[in-house]
Amino acid sequence: MPTDSLAADIKLRGPGRRRQPPARQWQDWWLRRQPTSNSLELTQRNLYILPTRAGLMLALTLLVMLVGSINYQLNLGYLLTFLLAGCAAVGLHLTHANLNGLRLQLQPGEPVHAGQAALLAVTLHNPGRRARYGLALGWLRPGMTEHGNPTSVDWCDLPAQSQSTRQLRCTMPRRGRHALPALQIQGRFPLGIFRAWCWWRPDALLLVYPAPEIPAPPLPVPSGQQEGPVSADQAGSSDEWEDLRPWRRSDPLKWVAWKKVAQQAASGNAPWISREFSQPPGGRCWLEPALTGLADTERCLSRLCAWVLAAEAQGLDYGLRLEQLEIAPDHGPAHRRRCLEALALC
Repeated sequence: MPTDSLAADIKLRGPGRRRQPPARQWQDWWLRRQPTSNSLELTQRNLYILPTRAGLMLALTLLVMLVGSINYQLNLGYLLTFLLAGCAAVGLHLTHANLNGLRLQLQPGEPVHAGQAALLAVTLHNPGRRARYGLALGWLRPGMTEHGNPTSVDWCDLPAQSQSTRQLRCTMPRRGRHALPALQIQGRFPLGIFRAWCWWRPDALLLVYPAPEIPAPPLPVPSGQQEGPVSADQAGSSDEWEDLRPWRRSDPLKWVAWKKVAQQAASGNAPWISREFSQPPGGRCWLEPALTGLADTERCLSRLCAWVLAAEAQGLDYGLRLEQLEIAPDHGPAHRRRCLEALALC
């Protein structure tokens, strides 16, 4: 090994790093050389097959039977040995053909909060004229993801010329934009003495918001307002409203113009209508790290995340000030998503 590579390898391991098993090291080395893609077609180039433990025991049994038949000159022993060996050879071909030609498509999951399980949809396409049996789809690490979270293997059968969408769970413990761990699809049909598999590195990234603080303190008091938590009642308590507009999901029910809705219901058209209030003094709420009173960065972001969700639930106009970013006050799903994304990536 060259001197530079050896020094880099020693630096990577470090004095306190636990040395990984050789099989794990080889697996990681091989995965780093695999291209990333959100779609995959299983072919002879990326499909591998090896005997299972049951297959190794069968091979040992056939070897003992062959030695015994040679030693005692048993014609029936030869017949049984080669018959079982032929069945094993046919099983090798069928196990490989059970996966060959399948197509997989990954649909990126929606953003989640740290510690929550994200649902990732993987669609399996079977363009062939024969059914596929005993397909196992899951994360590469048996029982664990690359981030140390428990997972489960999803088993399914796929009829001829059909497709099936399977849901896989992936939990990320930290905020940020994370690459998905490697996936593995495998099968042991029909005899279970061979295992065919393929490794897949998805190209999609999963956005993880900070985990909201539970329970969180009340929202900070906007300048010019009295002490106490900000609520939707304060924002909509004024009787001075300027106009009517279509109802939004973030609007409290008390903003709905019920008389107008009832009048339109009599005519057969009853869309909900909300009152558009003039902005009351101090009705805008600014959220920033200095208001949390916390020195720890992650705890501070967790509290800001809880405040963003609370302000959105109360229908307030809220803004976010970070070190290098300022988001003007607004409300709605798009504004909430923008604020949470800024907290996740700051």
